[in-house]
Amino acid sequence: MPPPDQQVDDDVEAVLAGSRAVVGISVRSLSGAMGSLTLQQYRVLVLICSRGPLRSGALAAAIGVHPSTFTRAVDRLVAAGWVTREDNPDTRREVLVAPTARARLLVREVLDRRRAEFEAVLARMSPQDRAVVGDGFARFALAVGDAELPEAATLGYPG
Repeated sequence: MPPPDQQVDDDVEAVLAGSRAVVGISVRSLSGAMGSLTLQQYRVLVLICSRGPLRSGALAAAIGVHPSTFTRAVDRLVAAGWVTREDNPDTRREVLVAPTARARLLVREVLDRRRAEFEAVLARMSPQDRAVVGDGFARFALAVGDAELPEAATLGYPG
């Protein structure tokens, strides 16, 4: 049995290797989207596709940019046909940013590619190994705590 410090180092290295694999799958799943969008623009699409139409200010805060900067980003997304602006039916004073059908389709395609790649990886594993991986990821997510990390939306993981 390795000394405790060595075991922790080995465990951290194993988690880092696994995270590199997951990030690699995530990045590959985005390859089709990145030809027409920046990562920040794609992140906006994921947020509004997963949470529904949002106020510009809430979206700007979610991705960590100044609202005035974000207004220009939304202008570009509207011009490209990715989002629409609509009046908030509850207040009429607020404008919501909503995804178009085209945006929903793109986000769905990215998530479908990602899911297919994860399925292919898991299919190469024995049922016992898949159970260990599934349990390990579930425990890891529980230990992380807040599963709705804003940073996760950067790579297209809906909150």
